[in-house]
Amino acid sequence: MADLELAHPREVFQLEGHEAAEAAFEASRQRGRLHHAWLLTGPEGVGKATFAYRAARRLLGAPPDAAYGVLGASPDHPVSRQMIARAHPDLLVLEREGPDGKPRKVIPVDDARKLAEFFSKTPASAPHRVVIVDAADDLNVNAANALLKTLEEPPERGVLLMVAHAPGRLLPTIRSRCRRLAFSPMSLEDAAAFVSTHAEVTPEAALRLSRMAGGAPGRALALAAGQAIILDDAAREILASLPRVDEAMALTLTDRFRGVEGQTQFNLLFERLAERVHAQAVDRARDGVGALDRWAQAWETLQRLPREVEALNLDRTDALFTALGELRHAARV
Repeated sequence: MADLELAHPREVFQLEGHEAAEAAFEASRQRGRLHHAWLLTGPEGVGKATFAYRAARRLLGAPPDAAYGVLGASPDHPVSRQMIARAHPDLLVLEREGPDGKPRKVIPVDDARKLAEFFSKTPASAPHRVVIVDAADDLNVNAANALLKTLEEPPERGVLLMVAHAPGRLLPTIRSRCRRLAFSPMSLEDAAAFVSTHAEVTPEAALRLSRMAGGAPGRALALAAGQAIILDDAAREILASLPRVDEAMALTLTDRFRGVEGQTQFNLLFERLAERVHAQAVDRARDGVGALDRWAQAWETLQRLPREVEALNLDRTDALFTALGELRHAARV
């Protein structure tokens, strides 16, 4: 498959399957009863950030364009062009991407502290001032507390749009001050059709990617861009060969861990291994096969190591062989 360039949500002008959420938001806006904070919840990759940018365009004054859906706006409108260029004076975005364009581990507290000053000013050229947090899950503890202070004193003509993949991890006091909009995945077939439209993959691969993503179309495209099928095949081969481990194959996989995308590839391999171990453990439990505690421990290791590697800058090759050791031990029990 050719390299797949994923568009940032600020550059996406179509959104499928969330007409009800868009209609609810637009009705609230038109009635003049717009809540100051919206929590956009659902699995990663279902379109929450795309919705946030669509809602922001409307709040910043872009007129409706029915060709692009309920909250649609023309890509050629000045508001749209300013947002794409990240130059709109009434929009602030908090995200993991730093000023240098590189992803950070969290959204730091210094970024969250900008909200108070931003909302203290009147809109420069729009009906509202808008903040998008993508995603609230990435706020560190101090940043979350700084955001909470803004929620406790709702800004006049200010609207906060927060993407949350796992809202249960947020402070209850943040959740209670927001109006929630839930976003659900597509059916596997619809998500596969979406992938086929946007990526050069076979129908079988599109369905497989859709299944991996749980019907989240954006996540399925990200998996396609990350060559997830290759890594899923590797995960299947690793588990099928246990307790033997093909060290030459493992070392070949570690070549993918280098460079800018190395952490992403590392995380994706561990994700595929963890999902397959989980499915295998469920099958063993259903069949009454014992000794599941070691598989549970191996699954926990596969979940934990990517976070530790990224947070502590650990060696990815060492982490992979640590995980393989756990898997070999589980297979022997």
